[in-house]
Amino acid sequence: MCISERTGDSVIQFEELRLKLEGMHPDILDLANALGLDRIKMEIEQLEQRASQPGFWDDVENSQKILQKTGTLKNKVAEYDGLTSAYEDTLALIELADEEEDLSLLEEAQSEVDRVKDSLEKQKLQTLLTGEYDSKNAILTFHAGAGGTEAQDWAMMLYRMYMRWAERHNFKVKEVDYLDGEEAGLKSAVLLIEGENAYGYLKSESGVHRLVRVSPFDASGRRHTSFASLEVMPEIDNTIEVDIRPEDIKMDVYRASGAGGQKVNKTSSAVRLTHIPTGIVVACQVERSQYQNRDVAMTMLKSKLIEIKEREHLDKIEDIKGVQKEIAWGAQIRSYVFMPYTMVKDHRTSFETGNVNAVMDGDLDGFINAYLKAASLDQLSENFDEEM
Repeated sequence: MCISERTGDSVIQFEELRLKLEGMHPDILDLANALGLDRIKMEIEQLEQRASQPGFWDDVENSQKILQKTGTLKNKVAEYDGLTSAYEDTLALIELADEEEDLSLLEEAQSEVDRVKDSLEKQKLQTLLTGEYDSKNAILTFHAGAGGTEAQDWAMMLYRMYMRWAERHNFKVKEVDYLDGEEAGLKSAVLLIEGENAYGYLKSESGVHRLVRVSPFDASGRRHTSFASLEVMPEIDNTIEVDIRPEDIKMDVYRASGAGGQKVNKTSSAVRLTHIPTGIVVACQVERSQYQNRDVAMTMLKSKLIEIKEREHLDKIEDIKGVQKEIAWGAQIRSYVFMPYTMVKDHRTSFETGNVNAVMDGDLDGFINAYLKAASLDQLSENFDEEM
């Protein structure tokens, strides 16, 4: 190929990258309004003024909350500023490389354009997290369905999948409760995922998950279908008042157990709480003392009551009637097929992928993004119908 042809190719390739990047600029400008950056900066200034007042540290708990909120808001501003800087730097790189006709910079320029796009999409997604509890930590409760070892192994696979998702997003993971399966896997488990917007992202994962595969526990090599359910609740902190009468709580203590016997406690420190009016049961066994386990279990119970209240659009906790029914097996939100082909499909959004191994390694963002976008469109449709 002659030099002029290579030069012509470089001009076209850099021009395509430049047009792709500049096409994102209107969205970047719109993002500032969607994030409410002016309001955020004003709130940061007000919080910093409060922090500079005499006696600010007299109430340590409240002071820490103010500093934590200030840090969260500053991070949002920093993320947006980082996006605009990356856009400007990438545009300058493309223009320089194009002017110098330096094809050696093409791969770097492409990578930087992709990075700007990923950052833009991530921040656009955050604008959809407008729920009252979306910013909270998430409590994940796993239950194996009917089917013994098969279902218990599937519940364990889901447990690992969400741990890996959390690791990908640099969220902190804490095991709250764990009940081993009889031969493999787990019967039930509870994880606390700590990080900004953890509940906002993971609320889409609540429901029944269905697995189709050739069973490793079946000597005949037959195909099996297994089910496990996942409940997702926001972790409710002390800033949210939930009135629970002491006489409505039944507490049982028992000896803790854990995966592989690692966390077995020889004293009866594990705590199970039953909310008598609703029949809701929560448990915790990983803390050192019975009192600590009870505190964690109470937080879980408050979170569960709040989650049901919001989901059922109830005015107050007392409106929750009776035991909440289990999600029926077969009413799954998502199917994971390992055999005779590989596919993971969400039945609510129709989003699907053939890379089932990547999904089991925590690659869930495509499903979460599709759900949040669909939920946002539904909300806009409801608002429009109300206005009409």
